[in-house]
Amino acid sequence: MNRRKKIITKFNNKDKRANAKLHKSNKPAYISKAERAKLAEQADEQIDTQETE
Repeated sequence: MNRRKKIITKFNNKDKRANAKLHKSNKPAYISKAERAKLAEQADEQIDTQETE
C-alpha cells in the first residue's frame, strides 16, 4: 500500500505542476524599488522635454 501510494502521489504532483504551467498568473511582474525610481525619473525627463518644446 505504501509503495503504491508513493507512486500515485508522485504522478499526481507531476500532473499538478504541468497544469500550473498552463495557467499563468495575472499578477504583474515584480519591479524593484530602484527600477521604479529610475522609470519615474525617465518619465519626469520626458515631461520636461515636452514642456520645453
